[in-house]
Amino acid sequence: MKTPTFLIVAGLIAGAAFGHGAVTQRWSVFAPDPARTQRLHALEIRFEDWRPTEVPTEMPIYERSTATARRYVSTSTQQSAVVTIISGIPGSVSTHTPDVCYVGSGYKCLRGPRKDSIELPNGETVAFYIADFEKKTATRVERVRIRWAWSTDGNWVAPDNPRWQFAKRLNAVPELFKLYVATPLPESDGDERAHEDDSMTQAFVVTAWAQFATGFSR
Repeated sequence: MKTPTFLIVAGLIAGAAFGHGAVTQRWSVFAPDPARTQRLHALEIRFEDWRPTEVPTEMPIYERSTATARRYVSTSTQQSAVVTIISGIPGSVSTHTPDVCYVGSGYKCLRGPRKDSIELPNGETVAFYIADFEKKTATRVERVRIRWAWSTDGNWVAPDNPRWQFAKRLNAVPELFKLYVATPLPESDGDERAHEDDSMTQAFVVTAWAQFATGFSR
């Protein structure tokens, strides 16, 4: 290989390595608040008679990130939801959203993703993405609705390009959090038929986002 060509190739390799190191914060000090991280991963939502059980997360975990998932079931109605909190460096947590990883796991995306929002009891607004998924097997059809958003300070947002938005703040954001709220959908005759959440599910969703928002400052 001629010297100019070798220098160009070496420069490209070095640039790619540096860029990857910057995205994964390999060249900076990763110093999250361990008390806040532990508090948010330990947070159990208090809502009516819904009881939590920690379950293995179905979300993929990437470099220097941690996930905790809990299934909540109402003892009276048997309604349920799975809430997953993931934390880690922005380069890992800002990517791999359900419309990518669920489809890669055999689910079909029925609707979305689209942006939505809810108002919390304190008057603040939470913005998130929402999408419906379906997975068929020989014995059952599983449908699930997933809402997800990101936060660094308790303000949950759904940016158009989360990877780029949080990459711009790498040095200021040592840790990024991503919250998923997954609720089951009933089977229906038409795949494209929208299903409205019942009032209890809606109330649980609001409570989940509200308690995780306040969990940052406790």
